[in-house]
Amino acid sequence: MNISHPNELKTDVQISVVVPIYNEEANLNYLFDRLSQNLDKMGLTYEIICVNDGSRDRSLVELIRHHQQNPAIKIINFSRNFGKEIALTAGIDYARGKAVVPIDADLQDPPELIQDMVDLWKQGYDVVYAKRRARQGETWFKQFTANNFYRIIGRMSKVPIPRDTGDFRLMDRKVVEALKKIPERNRFMKGLFAWVGFEQVAIEYDRDPRYAGTTKWNYWKLWNFALDGIASFSSLPLKVWSYLGLTISLLSLIYAVFLIVRTLISGIDVPGYASLMVAVLFLGGIQLISLGAIGEYLGRVYEEVKERPLYLVRDTYGL
Repeated sequence: MNISHPNELKTDVQISVVVPIYNEEANLNYLFDRLSQNLDKMGLTYEIICVNDGSRDRSLVELIRHHQQNPAIKIINFSRNFGKEIALTAGIDYARGKAVVPIDADLQDPPELIQDMVDLWKQGYDVVYAKRRARQGETWFKQFTANNFYRIIGRMSKVPIPRDTGDFRLMDRKVVEALKKIPERNRFMKGLFAWVGFEQVAIEYDRDPRYAGTTKWNYWKLWNFALDGIASFSSLPLKVWSYLGLTISLLSLIYAVFLIVRTLISGIDVPGYASLMVAVLFLGGIQLISLGAIGEYLGRVYEEVKERPLYLVRDTYGL
């Protein structure tokens, strides 16, 4: 396979591994050991780009120490915490490799799988994404919500987003250049990876438990993450209220006709207080929910029109 492309970045780096870092001090030694061992076996030139996303522990100190020991480890240090999706974007922006591999620092995604991804890439695939067969070390509730989220967004979105797939994947340089052209600020990277298209293939694996530390994703953050994904790749939450409003209007019209006919036949009837309150509260709730859905999309429009930069870099090491 010829892995060079006419418009690619001129570089001697073949593989760029992008690692978002947020309070991962306890994982860094083992992370770099496993990454280096597996990348060295491939015989390819590589770089490991770590994006320090405003860590509050000693992650930056440890990153600098590893960079001094291994110049292939490079660091982007944000001015503050911007979030994982933005950190991932920054790493992709700075990556120089002919292929780019995002991976989490918690080692739930095995670096040993990169070799298999490279083999498929050399066969001509532009994107090789890792699909989870099992999710070790996670509660049944988190697995249940994650599985259902991917199924819901898969049905709502016009873009087919692979189920049970995270950020761990290999992307050819032309895919990376396509991603860099997307300027939106509310970024759902899993959806963007699917949106750009190209020739994609899945590789299945069993996800390991986190090596050390605790997850930074509580259920509130996961809920907002899910909202970002749905709002970024589907307008169905806006459309549904039009259909619901039409349905309620038709039912109200039918009920009005029924009341008129009953009044003509039986005379004037005193309306019930309970039924009136139920109708008022129900319609009021529907209106508030619909306003909330509109507000979610309007808030994203507001973020886009401000055109603030996606991230601010305080300093870099090795770049």
